[in-house]
Amino acid sequence: MLFIDPHVHMTSRTTDDYEAMRKAGIVAMIEPAFWMGQPRTEAGTFKDYYSHLIGFERFRASQFGIKHYCTIGLNSKEANNEPLAEEVMELLPLFVLKEGVVGVGEIGYDDQTPAEDKYYRLQLDLAKEVNLPVQIHTPHRDKRKGTLRSMEVALEHGLDPAMVIVDHNNEETVKDVLDRGFWAAFTIYPHTKMGNERMTEIVRQYGHERIMINSAADWGISDPLAVPKTAELMLERGISEESVRMVTYQNALAAFGQSGQMQESDWLAASPIDQSLKFSGNSILRGGQTPRVETGENENDSRIIR
Repeated sequence: MLFIDPHVHMTSRTTDDYEAMRKAGIVAMIEPAFWMGQPRTEAGTFKDYYSHLIGFERFRASQFGIKHYCTIGLNSKEANNEPLAEEVMELLPLFVLKEGVVGVGEIGYDDQTPAEDKYYRLQLDLAKEVNLPVQIHTPHRDKRKGTLRSMEVALEHGLDPAMVIVDHNNEETVKDVLDRGFWAAFTIYPHTKMGNERMTEIVRQYGHERIMINSAADWGISDPLAVPKTAELMLERGISEESVRMVTYQNALAAFGQSGQMQESDWLAASPIDQSLKFSGNSILRGGQTPRVETGENENDSRIIR
């Protein structure tokens, strides 16, 4: 099976993760802009970060046969620094229409403060203006309240629920999200949030329509192979292969493909891996390492460059 991970922070991960993900069947991934573990203090750090997402990180993923996309936005946690948030909002229009950007995100609420609400609304308006999907981060605290508020505000701003992916759902929120016509995304974290056994039962109960799963793997304890591992468990527990394909591949493509930036042919007809290539003079290789260069349609048909 082929998989898409529609929420994974690969800037925080290693090349070993990329190799393992591709071997497990992940062919495409979406990296939402998020916070880096500590607050940023200058708008220039956001500019460089967004540039990295649409530049070197896309290149790095391609070196392992994975198509990289991203969503661009001001995360809710850092929206509380209003002077900085104002500067970042001026940057967003410069990036949201770049190649490989499939949405505005991840945005929404963290502590559900007035500042978070202000910049969430401004970014919803931006997404509507440029006709991009929205990727919503729902809060860890007061989850249901924040999820309902996120959807209510999106509707208030005239967004079509079919253009909005509500992320980090659980059993408490899934029905509300699906009943309102939004996409329901679920993060599979080890030992917290939504484990793959719980996810299997949600798909058994609600079916596969408008549901997708992701790893949200980042700099914390997380698993970039959460999507293929959950697919394997679902099949073992009797979930149909069609349902597994929908929640681990097709629904993510349908939702984010509305951006016009993401098509299945991007990876099915991708250029062969060529690790001898460089990005702005930089290589993923270190001294003495041998680049992998595919020479045919079969990814195992490679030659060695010396």
